[in-house]
Amino acid sequence: MEIKGQGFSLRGWRTDDAASLQKHADNISISSYLLDSFPHPYTMDNAVEWITLMIKQDPLLNFVIDIDGALAGVVGIEMRDDVYRKAPLMGYWLGEACWGKGIMPKAIKLFVNYAFTNLDIVRLQAGVFCNNPRSMRVLEKAGFIKEGVLKSAVIKNGVILDEHIYGLVNREPGLRD
Repeated sequence: MEIKGQGFSLRGWRTDDAASLQKHADNISISSYLLDSFPHPYTMDNAVEWITLMIKQDPLLNFVIDIDGALAGVVGIEMRDDVYRKAPLMGYWLGEACWGKGIMPKAIKLFVNYAFTNLDIVRLQAGVFCNNPRSMRVLEKAGFIKEGVLKSAVIKNGVILDEHIYGLVNREPGLRD
């Protein structure tokens, strides 16, 4: 599956994404703003293991952001259970060389349209650490609303941080721009 964007596309994972994934993901400027489950340093073994999991996705929940035929970033969701089963968590990152070009808000909008059209969900939620205002701006440009701030909710790299919670609720079919 491939979804065309302006200057990029969202697509499924390929085994030949490993080198680009390892190169872009092995960056403290990226891992510092992600959950600890995202390793640093990011090794080739980490890349191969992740891609092996992603190739088996059904349905497709995690997309490569492809620029000029190569992985430049990722956008996806993690489905949740129980009372949260229709409100997955969204995550994303983009290689540092691509920052500041307006790619991520556009990629998120495309992904949101895919998710609300193809998955049985009613809401997407994303958490952003308080020391990452650029990511907050990305979500706002993509139409997400800041719904609250969880005080001292996370610890990252030995620092206790607030987490800003953003949400987007699925509108009626045909009303999404």
